[in-house]
Amino acid sequence: MIHTIDLGFLDTPQTIAAYVLEHPDGPVLIETGPYSTYPALEQGLQKIGIAPESLQAVLLTHIHLDHAGSAWAFAQKGVPIFVHPLGERHLAQPEKLLASAKRIYQDMMDQLWGTMEPIATEQLRTVKDGTEVLPGIRALHSPGHAVHHIAWQWEDVIFTGDVAGVRIGNGIVVPPCPPPDIQVEDWQRSIQVLREASPKSLYLTPYGEITDVETHLDALEKRLLDWANWMKPRFEAGDSVTEIAPDFEQYVRKELVDHGLDQEGLRQYDAANPPWMSVAGLLRYWKKKSERS
Repeated sequence: MIHTIDLGFLDTPQTIAAYVLEHPDGPVLIETGPYSTYPALEQGLQKIGIAPESLQAVLLTHIHLDHAGSAWAFAQKGVPIFVHPLGERHLAQPEKLLASAKRIYQDMMDQLWGTMEPIATEQLRTVKDGTEVLPGIRALHSPGHAVHHIAWQWEDVIFTGDVAGVRIGNGIVVPPCPPPDIQVEDWQRSIQVLREASPKSLYLTPYGEITDVETHLDALEKRLLDWANWMKPRFEAGDSVTEIAPDFEQYVRKELVDHGLDQEGLRQYDAANPPWMSVAGLLRYWKKKSERS
């Protein structure tokens, strides 16, 4: 059985989820959300009768603060934390990760993410691609959104973090493209990895279960390419994030409104995936791509 815990990020429903898998070896938590939502996570665990220290494992899809910010609190209770090899050092020594986030979010750090403490290395478990970390739970390395991204497969279900995009309620799927690691070609390959795994369901961190898997992944790939191609001429013109952001926000908002989203739906998408972050990420993608050519 899979339990969905709504973390109520920014007092907004269905923006960040954590999942509890009732595994035969004991309960497993997938994603922790930021520490700002840790009370909601504790309450959600309590509702299903699970004490944090009874968890067999915490599986992180990647180390971004909205996915891994509370991992340290579980590590301090003796729970092993499973993470991509490229993410380990940032959890053991989070100063660089926090400094990078501080540059972006400035005075909003506490409100958005809360604190983050180092995790003792003996509590961290790095995972190679294809590794079975518990019977039936397999790691799928899936870069594109982040170089340290893992999707976790359990039987015919995959917990996708951000690699399968953001989709809330009856809304459209959109690709979260924050800096610094967006790599479109890698992301396309990771989408293909998800297809080839033939899941019946995807569990998105933002947000919930998706059962129309092929349609969803096709729409994600199409919109990822559309957003990247929308950004390319603005990069070539030398426009800044500040100059581009209002136009891109309008472009994304029109897509959402045309699909029928109301103000509450728009608020959910803005909380889960603010468009200006994708401006910064995709500009960096085109800059890095131009430097390689």
